Amino acid sequence: MQYQIFIQSQKDNFIASVVGMPNVMVEGNTEEEAISKAKSALQAQLATGKFVTIEVNSQEIPHQETTHMKYAGIFANDPTFDDFMEKLSAIRQESNATIDE
Repeated sequence: MQYQIFIQSQKDNFIASVVGMPNVMVEGNTEEEAISKAKSALQAQLATGKFVTIEVNSQEIPHQETTHMKYAGIFANDPTFDDFMEKLSAIRQESNATIDE
């Protein structure tokens, strides 16, 4: 298997962490040393556990409406919406012209 290692350069050392494995974080004097230690730490952790795949029935999870989608399409049949957008565009153009001056 392949894992991604995130390396952070500090003042005196390097910190390496395995992406997706929050308990695997090590320090090394060089980048190579930090990567080597991260690999060893990951191998040790994988030796004591295992990955399992579970299935979750989406019907059992209550639907949470996303706030920004709650109002999507509410102006679809509004005959005044185009006029509103034209006025808004004019206001923005005036504002941009003022800023550019």
